[in-house]
Amino acid sequence: MTRIIAGWAGSLSIAVPGSGTRPTSDRVREAIFSALEARDAIAGLRVLDLYAGSGALGLEAASRGATHVTLVDRNIQTATLNAARILKQAPKGSKPTLESSGQAVQPFLVSARAFWDLVFMDPPYDLGLPELAQNLDALMPRLSPGAIVVLERSSRTPEPEWPDGLELERRKDYGDTALYWLSTP
Repeated sequence: MTRIIAGWAGSLSIAVPGSGTRPTSDRVREAIFSALEARDAIAGLRVLDLYAGSGALGLEAASRGATHVTLVDRNIQTATLNAARILKQAPKGSKPTLESSGQAVQPFLVSARAFWDLVFMDPPYDLGLPELAQNLDALMPRLSPGAIVVLERSSRTPEPEWPDGLELERRKDYGDTALYWLSTP
């Protein structure tokens, strides 16, 4: 079972797509959000959750104070249903804006006009490095100054090449999962 860990929707269970996804474990999500809260990097931000699956990362950010969350996944139905459940729990007067898109990530990024402060990228582990590089290149013009990108990959895959303007802050491994923390100047 996947659940929202903390914030106003804390402990709410959310659905996970039946197949074709690899949900981020509670342990890894706790580590991500502990690090983000230590940096005061959630409240009031615009968040983008690419390859969203259930939407757990973006919805966790909403529960912890992000004001605008966009969920992107070709199979967006589960994330959209979870977003509706989360919104029902939101405190009056402080409901975040939750949007979802069923476009594939690359076309979404190429056509996007918004800017984001915090981006979660959790692509399938078998996504090739060339496609990941295209995603990162298309994401760059949509990042706010000082934006943070958290990329989840298999710890067994080679480190991707980072586009100009996106700097690797650190890598942290959790078993088979590697988290890359990236930022813009």
